[in-house]
Amino acid sequence: MFNVAKAEMRKLRRPTLFFGTIGAALFFTGLITSFIYLMIDSPQGNGDRGRSIGRDVLELASGSVNGFASVGGFLGIIALCVFAAQTAQEYTYGTLRNLLVRQPSRMKILAGKFVSMALFALVMITIAAVVSIAISYILAPGANVNTELWFTSDGLDSILTTYVNVAISVIAFGIVGMILGLLLRSPISAISLGVLWLLIVEVLLVAVRNSLQNWLPGIQLSTIASGGTLDLTYRHALTVGGLYVAVGAVIASVLFVHRDVAN
Repeated sequence: MFNVAKAEMRKLRRPTLFFGTIGAALFFTGLITSFIYLMIDSPQGNGDRGRSIGRDVLELASGSVNGFASVGGFLGIIALCVFAAQTAQEYTYGTLRNLLVRQPSRMKILAGKFVSMALFALVMITIAAVVSIAISYILAPGANVNTELWFTSDGLDSILTTYVNVAISVIAFGIVGMILGLLLRSPISAISLGVLWLLIVEVLLVAVRNSLQNWLPGIQLSTIASGGTLDLTYRHALTVGGLYVAVGAVIASVLFVHRDVAN
């Protein structure tokens, strides 16, 4: 498994993939974090779905990671695309058969690929967290936000808690990407279906019936990153989202072990 993870990391370190992924993560991190402070007095709101995040919220000990928590869902979508592409392309390029010659255990291959991609996701999350907090600290004075509580013991606890929540959310999104890659065995199909569902289908379903947000997988995983919302508790999102991921992972793993390696 270690050798599989090491080989996968070599692929993930390719400049086009690494810098492209990190660049996309930083773009969304900078955009969303800046929007919170630059539009703080906007009547249209400065948060997700038009909600307002006031100075009283940003001045709390957790204020430094408000933007980071908000961008967790977008980081998750990026992780989904990377995990799906890196998993499904083994079928597309026919390289899975060669891997099985060197490592006959399919589950070790799957575990090694997951470990390497999870580490890649943690690097992306860490960079995004540092950039988001830095942008927040730079923009806070211009928005008349007091940062006195941000780096107290409570503030540091909030940073750590938010980092863990975002990491759980992003890696869960990544596992969904792996599941789609294993089921569809095509990078384009897996990424298209995942992004279409998360950005369009779930939005339309919630618009038709708001109560569906309690059960849709993408919303649950995004809620984990933000530590819960007014409409969804953290525990509910963690439970429902975890069940989706666990069931999907079991089904995909069984199919991966027993299906033919050809696409």
